[in-house]
Amino acid sequence: MIIVTGGAGFIGSNLVYGLNLRGVFDIIIVDNLKNSIKHRNLNALKFLDFVDKRYFIENLSKFKKAEVIFHQGACSNTMETDGYYMINNNYEYSKTILHHCITNNIRLIYASSASVYGNGLHGFSEKPESEYPLNIYAFSKYLFDNYVRMYFERGKLCYKSFKKKSTQIVGLRYFNVYGPQENHKNTMASTIFHFYNQIIKENKMKLFEGSENFLRDFVYVDDIVKINLFFYEKEDLNGIFNCGTGKAESFLKIAKILQNFNTNSDIEYIPFPDQLKGKYQTYTCADLTLLRNSGYIGDFTSLEEGIKKYYYYLKENGGYLTKG
Repeated sequence: MIIVTGGAGFIGSNLVYGLNLRGVFDIIIVDNLKNSIKHRNLNALKFLDFVDKRYFIENLSKFKKAEVIFHQGACSNTMETDGYYMINNNYEYSKTILHHCITNNIRLIYASSASVYGNGLHGFSEKPESEYPLNIYAFSKYLFDNYVRMYFERGKLCYKSFKKKSTQIVGLRYFNVYGPQENHKNTMASTIFHFYNQIIKENKMKLFEGSENFLRDFVYVDDIVKINLFFYEKEDLNGIFNCGTGKAESFLKIAKILQNFNTNSDIEYIPFPDQLKGKYQTYTCADLTLLRNSGYIGDFTSLEEGIKKYYYYLKENGGYLTKG
């Protein structure tokens, strides 16, 4: 049995879909459907059961027989300012799941975030000196990564590179992920999602002034699923790994690619919001050294091909996956 927390969310639902494509259906999805539009992310999926997050937390002892927990559930709103909520929902919840996995010898593959690197002044490699979170969301991810490291350092767990193996624990630092099933994310959805909808409504895309200089590592969600499943298949591997393409692209390039599908669309530049100043990553680019050293040799979807695939989902199915 496999448990996917956040399984009704963006990456979690794509992960369940990826498992389904490999013939895996013995899956329990854990999520909170307070935002009821998320139920649409479940329509194309095959799974054993859906469990509300609150019930899951209160009854963890009933979920001791899982083979692996893919922990994708979190508040991903980088503009959230309620520190108590963010720490409780992201950090404490993750610690609870970690302890459950250790106690019951359940493998854990969890979602971290490239946001822990902050402005990237010290690079984007998976080491403490590279990390400087700029907002409370990033800090919540940073805290849990360090908590996991503490276990490794104390010998209760170990990365393969840290001498020996115990319960598999893998943290995956997602860079800027885009693709189907992110409709519910509203303002936190990808730039591609917002540009597409701006074109439909106004026939123009709105970019922050200076966007030609803002470079991010945009990674298609299928590639994120493949990396998750790689570590699922390699249970002797442990550690924290970057999940990006290793290539930084501009927001302006995204707009130009979308103009190939909508030749009459325009680009409008708008002032950079004051509330984002000092909290916004203007550059990200994954260092893939550790990921490649782990044995992952998969190619990454180019930005052009990824946008083409996603554009199809947006145009033909409203941005949702279809039943396979």
